[in-house]
Amino acid sequence: MPTRLSSFGLVVLAAALALPMPLSAQAVLPVDQQLASAVLPLPAEMREGAGVMGYKAPGKLELLRPVKNGMLCLADDPTDDRFHVACYADTIDPFMERGRELRRQGVTGAKVDTMRFADIRSGKLKMPEKPAALYQITAPKNGYNPTTRSITGGTSSMVVYVPFATGESTGLSTKPSNTSPWLMLPGTPKAHIMFTATM
Repeated sequence: MPTRLSSFGLVVLAAALALPMPLSAQAVLPVDQQLASAVLPLPAEMREGAGVMGYKAPGKLELLRPVKNGMLCLADDPTDDRFHVACYADTIDPFMERGRELRRQGVTGAKVDTMRFADIRSGKLKMPEKPAALYQITAPKNGYNPTTRSITGGTSSMVVYVPFATGESTGLSTKPSNTSPWLMLPGTPKAHIMFTATM
């Protein structure tokens, strides 16, 4: 005998189907869309030669395109509750990769840098000897439009890593500012000059 759904049952079913998928189950963007979106933080003339790391399955970051100009970009993580893409000089990738490795191991928060700094002091991890730039855009999860390949509602920022630099060695203020560059985490391996899109 055919099974009949009551009108109430249909309403419940429709509501369930309308619920957003859990973040872990969100679809991974096609590779071409990851390549297009990952490089958006960079100046236009630097995008074509940038390498891109992205996802063919949620949670598995892998190289999608090799680096040709010294810049490496990270596509948005489909399991994250925000849209975030970043590009940085590949000379600082060992530091970044060590952070990703520690987080995969369950290390969180300030402990990630504590362990990376210990690795640097021991000589296990080396920081670049020259400045290394990082560009990034953070937006709501639906901020990326695959049709126009553009981001709306996002915030852009740029930093330049200058390991162990201080206010005295750079001539920069260490006080946060939205109107001029300033040095964050002075004297540490992660010292970097902060810039914002409003500057």
